[in-house]
Formats: sequence, structure tokens, C-alpha cells
Amino acid sequence: MTDVTAGDQKAEGRPGAGAELVQGMAEAKARRPRRKDIRPLAHLLPFVAAHKGDGLAAAFFLLFSTGATLGLTAAFKEVIDHGFAKGQGAAINSAFVGLGAVAMVLAVATALRFFFITRLGERVVADVRRALYRHTLTLDQEYFLKTRTGEVLSRLTTDVSLIEQLVGASASIALRNILSLVGGLGYMAVVSPKLAGFIVAMVPVILAPMFLVGRRVRKLTVTAQDRFADAVGYAGESLDALETVQAFGREKASSTRFAGAVEAAYKASVKRIVTRATMTGMVIILAFGGITLLLWTGARLVMSGEMTGGTLAQFAMLAVMAAGSIGALGEVWGDVQKASGAMDRISDLLNARPGIAAPDAPKPLPTPARGEIAFENVTFAYPGRPDLPALNGFDLSVRAGETVALVGPSGAGKSTVLRLLLRFYDPQAGSIRLDGVDLRDADPAEVRARMALVAQDSPLFSGSALDNIRFGRADASDEDLKAAAEAAQASGFLSALPQGFDTPVGERAKTLSGGQRQRLAIARALAREAPILLLDEATSALDAESERLVQQALHAAMAGRTTLVIAHRLATVLKADRIVVMEEGRVVEQGTHAELFAKGGLYARLARLQFGVEAA
Repeated sequence: MTDVTAGDQKAEGRPGAGAELVQGMAEAKARRPRRKDIRPLAHLLPFVAAHKGDGLAAAFFLLFSTGATLGLTAAFKEVIDHGFAKGQGAAINSAFVGLGAVAMVLAVATALRFFFITRLGERVVADVRRALYRHTLTLDQEYFLKTRTGEVLSRLTTDVSLIEQLVGASASIALRNILSLVGGLGYMAVVSPKLAGFIVAMVPVILAPMFLVGRRVRKLTVTAQDRFADAVGYAGESLDALETVQAFGREKASSTRFAGAVEAAYKASVKRIVTRATMTGMVIILAFGGITLLLWTGARLVMSGEMTGGTLAQFAMLAVMAAGSIGALGEVWGDVQKASGAMDRISDLLNARPGIAAPDAPKPLPTPARGEIAFENVTFAYPGRPDLPALNGFDLSVRAGETVALVGPSGAGKSTVLRLLLRFYDPQAGSIRLDGVDLRDADPAEVRARMALVAQDSPLFSGSALDNIRFGRADASDEDLKAAAEAAQASGFLSALPQGFDTPVGERAKTLSGGQRQRLAIARALAREAPILLLDEATSALDAESERLVQQALHAAMAGRTTLVIAHRLATVLKADRIVVMEEGRVVEQGTHAELFAKGGLYARLARLQFGVEAA
């Protein structure tokens, strides 16, 4: 049987590079709907609807500016027909005054349209980022067994940036040109129905390559983003283990592998760029070829007296406006397809549902908290290893305020006990109770609020030392936090820092020593004021002096709390009220150190290996 210890977290928690990871990512891609349209962008509508004011204002000024643009063509018609043609100075003056007025209206309307639609776009992107990150924090451990952190970060950064490009600029361009196209075609039908019919016949010919080639662009965008996510994921793994990479002299190999992933992403992007450039060229050739043919036909109508020069000029302006709109839509359509592919990936993450969630009507835990724990015939296997149960018929009862140590060989299932107690997973059989309530009937957030965890290498965060302690309880006062630090034997070295408790400790608190980081983690756990303390190999990586200080802090932390201790060093569990010996996911022995040693069983054998024959 295998167990997920703190040291095995990389292997059994978030996966590194390897066959399981490749298989997991392949499965994720296979689950992605293979759409060839822009339907994924519909997922943005709820975010847009939340800001109706900006949306309505943008729509109003969009319509207004489009109307003003169309009005410019009528003003030019008047200049040509009533000014140049008849040589009337007053008429041409009035026409130019009208032209200037329309231009002023167009300028103001365009500026306001840009402001409101751009602000709307920025607001929507900020909301998407928040929703995506908030949802990611709700996902359970099983999701991260199948998905690399770098993959998730790629969706939070690169994919959201593509959405930002769409809603911040491309959407404005697309909407403006769609209205200009529709308005221009409608106005052309009024100015010259005969020539308008020619234009209408040309539009499908011009739009067809946009939609046909656009599907290919979107597919290539998804491929490029997947390749980039591979690169980001590998980079994240390597940077997380930079010391290991350098210690084994694998810098060049890691750099080569990352360069290969980047090159794959680049080649996928080049394919998309070539396809998009081809589409844009085709659209421009078709659009302006059609305009040339149109002007030739119109010139013949002017020569025959069927149309005035001003009308032809107005129609030509409308045709150029429509053609320009189609060309701009051809350019923007690539952005739309890219954003659609990005939104497809974002939606995959937003649609992921945690397997561990609060029931519809969660049963409240009794108050005040007692800290009683009961495992009843629990069987559990990690996802992907259903035939290798980490716990098999596991039974354990812990009284309120009792300190229980879990010992046993690696893979016995010790850390799995803590993971199930924190409800990171649910067992396949049996039940786990906290103060008499089955964990599956309770809200996971309420369950975890009653526990404080100190692991072998407890993660700390950038910010000050005080910020890290406050992570345990956000509403704690500075005095409470400093009292927790004092109890954790951390106040002395924290006060000696250049800015005391307010000193920034760097990313993952790497400016502190291992022992200092552990005492800071214990202070964070104490600040939580939880009735249950979980210690998972909390001192195994420390030197003798640091371990002595941390042990003093832990003994203070255990007072008045139910405590579960996991340790391979038996010297750290000698003072426990009860020692529970595990092997192959079961309890095989329990008692005090003296009782277990006298039995001559597994614990006695482990003790002799560590202490020698004098262990009793």
C-alpha cells in the first residue's frame, strides 16, 4: 500500500512531468468540445450584463457615431451637386458648414463610444479574472492531480489577455464596422437601388472566406495556447525545484526542454498567423475588386445621365465604407476566433466542479467545539489508483484534548488520515466523524475552520511576517498575532528583523531559515485558535537546535487541543498520550511507548532501528 506523505506530495499531489501528466492533459483536451464557431464567447454575456449602464451608453453612442458617419456622405453629396455643379458660393459655404458640424458630432460621439466600451471591456476582464481565480480556489485536490498549476496559470494570464484584447478593442472595432456595413448597405439601397443590388450580390462572396478560414484560425489558436500552456507548466515545475535542477546540473537540459516547448508554441502560432494573413488578403482583394467594378458601372450611369456626380460620389463613399468595414471585420475576425478559443479553455476551468462540496443543507457542527474524531471502517484509494487503497478498514477514535501520534513505515497511510480529516477527499467506504457529525454532511469550510495544519514544509507567502501569521485568522488583532508568535518561539527572531514583524520575508519566506519558517508556520496555526492541531512531519527536516525550539513551540500549541502527530522520528512522539501504529492502511498496534515496546511488534522493531536495544 502507498501513502501520500509530505515528502511524496509532488508525486501524489500536483504531478510533475511524466506519463501520468501527459495522459491527464490529453484527457483534458479530449473532453474539450470541438466547436468550430464563436459560441464559447456567449459565456461572456453574464459578465457584460452585470454592467448594463456602460453597455447601454456604449450602444447609444455607437449608433449615434455610425449615423453621423453616414451623414457625412450626404453632406459631401450636397457639396458636389449644389456647390461645384451649379457654382453657387452660398450653397457651398452652407454645405461645408454642415459638413463641419457633422464632423464635430462624429468626433464627440466616437470619443464617448470609445470611453464607454473600453471601460466596459476592462470591467468585464477584471470580473473574469476574479471569477476564474475564485473558482480555481474551490477546486479539490483531484482536479490538480490531472492539471498542472502552469496550465491553470496560462488560462488566468494568456487566455484572459486574449479576452481583454477582444472586449477592450476588437469588440469595439467589430461592432462599429458591423453597424457601418449594415447602415451603409441600407443607405446605398436608398441612394441607388440598382448599384445596391450589385453590392448585395458581392457581400456573400467577400464574407465566405472570413467564416471558412476563421474556423481554421480558431482551431490553430487553441492548439497554440495548449502548446504555450505546456511550456508554462514545465517552467513552473522547474522554477519550483530550481535548487534540485541546479544541484543535479540539469540547467542545460531543462532549458533545452523549455525551448522545445516554446518552439512548438511558436510554430503553432505561425500557422495561425499565416492562415489569418491569407484570409485578410483574400477579403481585401475581393472587397476592393468589387468597388472598382462598382465605380466603373456608376461612371457609365453618370455619363448616361441616370445619376448625378454627387450621388455617385456619395455611393462610392458608402461602398468604400462598407468595403473598409468588411476588411476590418476580416482583421478582427481573427481576434474573435482567438478569443473564442481562449474562452473555450477558460470555460473548461469555470465549468469544472469540485468533487468535494457542501451539501445543499449542511449539518452544522456542534458548538462549542469539542475536537472528537472518529474514523469508522474507512477505505480509501487515491484517484487513478483504485486497486491500491491507502487506507483499508481503518478505525481510529480520538478523544477531545488527546494527543495521538501516528507512526509506521512509509506508505502506511498516515498522511492520508490527515487529508481525509481535512476533507480534501471522501472515502470510498466507511465514515469520518467530527464531534459526532459525518464530514460528508457538513460544510467543508466549517470542518476546516476547526483545524490548524503544520506540515513538514509549510508553505508561506510573500509579504511581512505579520501577514503570514494573520493568514491563520484574518480578523485577529496585532496583539493576538504577536502572542501567537511568542507561543511559537518565533517572537525573538521576528523582533530582531530590520523592520520587526513588518519585515518582508520574500517569496515563500526564503529569507528565513528552515527552523524559523517552521516556527512562523506554527505561529500561524496558533493564531487560528482551532480546537484540532494536525502536525505532519513538522520537525523532520530540521537540525537538532531548530528541532528543539520547534518542539517547545509544538508542546505549547498542543495544550488544550486535540492533536494528531505524524512523525518518522519516534523521539518526537514519546510524550503523546497514545501512539497508533499503522501498516498497509490499517491500525496494527496502539498504546504508550513503553507498552508498545514491550509487545515486541512493529513499533518495537522500528524503535530498535532508531534507538537501539535500550529503547525501552
